[in-house]
Amino acid sequence: MHRLLQRLLKKLRMDPHVPPTAEQWSEFLERINKAYQQFDQDRYLLERSLAISSQEMRELNENLQCAKEAAEAADRAKSEFLANMSHEIRTPLTAIFGYAEALLEQEGEAKPAGERLEALRAVLRNGQQLRQVIDDILDLSKIEAGQLRIVPVPCSPMQVVGEVAETMRVRAHAKGLRLSVEAEGPVPETIHCDPARLRQVLAHLVGNAIKFTDRGEVRVVIRCDGPDRVGRLIRFEVIDTGIGIGPEQLGWLFQPFTQVNSSMSRRFGGAGLGLAISRRLARMLGGDITVRSTLGQGSCFVVSVDPGPLQGVPMVHDAHEALAPAPAAMPAAVTAAPKLDCHVLLVEDGPDNQKLIGLLLRKAGARVTLAENGKIGYDLAIQAWQAGEPFDVILMDMQMPEMDGYTATRLLRQAGYRGPIIALTAHAMKGDREKCLNAGADEYQTKPMDRRGLLQTICRCLGEEPDPQRASDPPTNNG
Repeated sequence: MHRLLQRLLKKLRMDPHVPPTAEQWSEFLERINKAYQQFDQDRYLLERSLAISSQEMRELNENLQCAKEAAEAADRAKSEFLANMSHEIRTPLTAIFGYAEALLEQEGEAKPAGERLEALRAVLRNGQQLRQVIDDILDLSKIEAGQLRIVPVPCSPMQVVGEVAETMRVRAHAKGLRLSVEAEGPVPETIHCDPARLRQVLAHLVGNAIKFTDRGEVRVVIRCDGPDRVGRLIRFEVIDTGIGIGPEQLGWLFQPFTQVNSSMSRRFGGAGLGLAISRRLARMLGGDITVRSTLGQGSCFVVSVDPGPLQGVPMVHDAHEALAPAPAAMPAAVTAAPKLDCHVLLVEDGPDNQKLIGLLLRKAGARVTLAENGKIGYDLAIQAWQAGEPFDVILMDMQMPEMDGYTATRLLRQAGYRGPIIALTAHAMKGDREKCLNAGADEYQTKPMDRRGLLQTICRCLGEEPDPQRASDPPTNNG
């Protein structure tokens, strides 16, 4: 007999072995009926609760999905905005840099001098500052989105510091400052680190030290901490005798878009991004940046990075030997800009950049045919190919009206065109290079472009072993 039934019989003082009276039986049935009613009520409340919980769960999931989609849309909008901003600013910078450099290189009576020379140098200097702000914003965006990659390779820390010092020495001497590099104790000959990012961090800190120091010196001190070679950090101290920082400002010194005070921005310039980027890069390199400073006396910024395994790595005890100057640069005649003997199809929609890049190519010896959008460029390339006189190289701007460079390049490859195509783009975000190469481009150049780099890229494309299928068997007019 079920224990609940036994409890009910006991409560009614009924013996299961003795027939119940009519009154007992009536009360028993009434109790059973109430129990069923209570059961139905409890079941209803439970089902209702489950239904409400299920509905709430569905609403919660829907809200979470909406929030996720909104965040993804915001992230896409941010990336698209930054990409467009980069493109819209880098494109005119190409013309600004190019024409200013072209004017500076003029000879004879047209050679700039006096105020004209200073004006051209000011244009270049301010253009470089603008490009640095754009690069900083893009770097910060990549770091926040987790898109910036660290590529550790064996490198010499002393060489990285020496290169930064050599680059910054002219700026220091212009302000009458002494810039020195020294090592305290033995330093690893090589470390496993990303030299480009380490150089970026040190260049910013040394540049800041020079900018905020009017008299005295800037020192870069290298040391390797730790009692043994396991768990060591290599440290770079950038010490200046500049204006210093008050204790109340140190807490938010590494926040993006901040400076010690608004007058700093007006006096020294800058967007307040460099230290935020530098600290995040240092942390990505396995270390950090700390600072000690006394207002009116100077600052000491300490960059630490993980050097990687040091077992078996020779240690440098003589910093002067490690920092010995590199061999003298090759004579100018040897390093002159490359010369071209080729026919280039330039597909570019911007009138200023059409003239500038065309001028650069013609000065290098190339013949240039111009197309103002991807459709015209595609038609000209196919026509020349069919006529048996294909262009030696195509320079393809990727952002154009009517037909962009991605579509034109893709259509050319689909048609069987095998000639070299170099993508020209003001987009410099993560994945832009891969997007150009996936469309069929052989090389990738960002704007504002380095003129020598562009000519070297063209020479590299032309100097490759000829592809037996390149510019052969063009499609006939009949398809």
